[in-house]
Order: sequence, then C-alpha cells, then structure tokens
Amino acid sequence: MTESPAPTAESLLSEHAELELMLADPAVHTDAAKARRLGRRYAEIGPTVAVARELAAARDDLAAARELAHDDPSFAAEADELAARIPALEQKLSELLVPRDPHDADDILLEVKSGEGGEESALFAGDLVRMYTRFAESRGWTTQVLDATVSDLGGYKDVTLSVRSRVPSADGVWSALKFEGGVHRVQRVPVTESQGRIHTSAAGVLVFPDTGADDSGVEIDEGDLRVDVFRSSGHGGQSVNTTDSAVRITHLPSGIVVSCQNERSQLQNRARAMEVLRSRLQALAEEEAAAKASDVRRSQVRTVDRSERIRTYNFPENRIADHRVGYKAHNLSAVLDGDLGDVITALVTADRADAVAIGDGGS
Repeated sequence: MTESPAPTAESLLSEHAELELMLADPAVHTDAAKARRLGRRYAEIGPTVAVARELAAARDDLAAARELAHDDPSFAAEADELAARIPALEQKLSELLVPRDPHDADDILLEVKSGEGGEESALFAGDLVRMYTRFAESRGWTTQVLDATVSDLGGYKDVTLSVRSRVPSADGVWSALKFEGGVHRVQRVPVTESQGRIHTSAAGVLVFPDTGADDSGVEIDEGDLRVDVFRSSGHGGQSVNTTDSAVRITHLPSGIVVSCQNERSQLQNRARAMEVLRSRLQALAEEEAAAKASDVRRSQVRTVDRSERIRTYNFPENRIADHRVGYKAHNLSAVLDGDLGDVITALVTADRADAVAIGDGGS
C-alpha cells in the first residue's frame, strides 16, 4: 500500500471548486450517502482552502502596495504590514497541509466490553458509556445503542454505540474519539465490596470509523455470512419484543460477529448490522495494510487485559491518567460526567506534533 502524496494548496483549491459544483447539483442529493460524503470532504478541506486564499490575496496586495509605494509613500506602511503578516499565514498553511487522518470527518462505532473484574467491570463499562454519551451530547452529536448485553446490576457486558455528528465537519467524531480505543482501568471500592477494599478492574473500548453506509469499497459475499435472528432483550436478559427482530451476522472468513437489535424491524436491524460489518472489515483491512507497511504509530488494544492499559481512573484520588502522553488531572468526576475535552486535546496535540515532525523529517 503506497502512501498518498501530501496535498498542495493548488490541488485543494481545485478540489474545493469541483466539490462546490457537485454539491450544487440537485441530482447529487438523490444519493444521501454520496452527498454526505462529499459534504464531509468539502468541510474537511474548507479551512485549508480559506487560509490558502487569504495567503494568495495577501501576496497580491503586497505586490500592489509595493508598486504603488513608488508613487505614493502612504502605501509603504501597508506593504510593511502585509509583509509582516505573510510568514504567519505561510506557517499556518504549512501546518494545515500536513496530511490528516482520512477518517477525521467520519462518524464512529464504539464498542465497550467488560473485562477483568466481573460485575464491577460491567458497571465500569456502563460508566464509560455514560461518559461518552454525555461528551457526545456536549458536542451536539447523536448516540444510538445498536446492541447491548446488560449485566445483572445494570452494567454492560458489552455494548455497541453509533456516534454521529449532525452536520459535516473536518473535525468529526472520529477526530475526537479515535484515541479512546484500548483498555481502561478503574481503581475504586466496588458496590459489591463489603469490607471497603479498593479493587482494580478493566473494560475495553474499540473505536471504528462508521463507513458502512458509504462507498467503502468493501465487498461482502453473502455466502460468507451466517445470519441468525432472535428476540431483542433488555435488563437481565428478559425479552422486550414478541418477534424475532434482532439480527446477528457472523462473517465466517474473519470471524467478526455483529449484532443489532434496537431498530424497529428485522429488515432495519439487518441493514444496520451490515453497515457495522462493512466498517469493521474496512478497519481490519486498513490495520493489516498499515502493519505490513510498518507504519502503525498507534494501535488499539484488542485484548481486554488490565496490564495493557491506556488510561487509569482512580476514584480514591479523583485522578485520571492517560499513560500514552503522560496526562494527569484530578477531576475524575467531571471527566466521567462527559468533560473529556482536556484529555482529548492532549492526545490530539501529541498526535499532531508527531505528524508535523514526521512531515518535517521527510521534507
């Protein structure tokens, strides 16, 4: 898999103009998935195009001001001001042209699975789901539970959420939550502990770009699928439906299993499960391709083992620590209530610095 060349300001200006024409064509909007994809790309490159245009205008104005200054000295001050502003615009454009993660504008599928710790781990998985749901609400995103297995005390043994933005943006859901994949460790006194001892348990989080409804390029052979239908279940496993509307799809070659039970009909659940499967298969293909190219800078932890932790939530000290970037803060209660902004900023900043450093090293 060869790496795409870094975009230029000229290529993005041309692409932006083409996208503008396409999005103005009513025929494009008859295909909702295509229109959404084009809208996301248009929003993604918009900030870079704006800076490129501002820089080009400043350079043109500088040339004009210097020419006019020969006849009218009053233009000299304007030329000096423009000359001082251009380097900052050049630096900003250079940073924006560093290749971005191609999925940054995408929505996501987020899976949370309980691990070591039994019922306490399932309760912590429920806390993580609440944290991500509250964070999504603060960003104006929508969340939907696609499938869930609820524990006896109301936690989650496993749960799959879709998190979607309401409007296209260059900084979509994936750009903010892509680093959440891994093992999250909790240290606290469980509700099931009678002697007040602090326990350590873990829950695993997996994050995938939600590309299933788009032209992901993933082809699925119906002969490779095993489709099972069953009744939707709620807390404690009791049935909440009188018909077999829930759908479980097993992709036999990869062993990937996806389920959806929260749509209204079996047909809707099957369609959504297929979208999830496509997203999972595309993520798997991209991960394998990156591994072969030895270009994996960050990989999600696939095993729910507390020794492979990315973050620790310490309740006695009200402390959260992200071990990848050395982030620590004593506002755990706020974080679990959805205030993830500072944690995510630390991760995104570190990743962006890596990308800029790699770009500088390759120039």
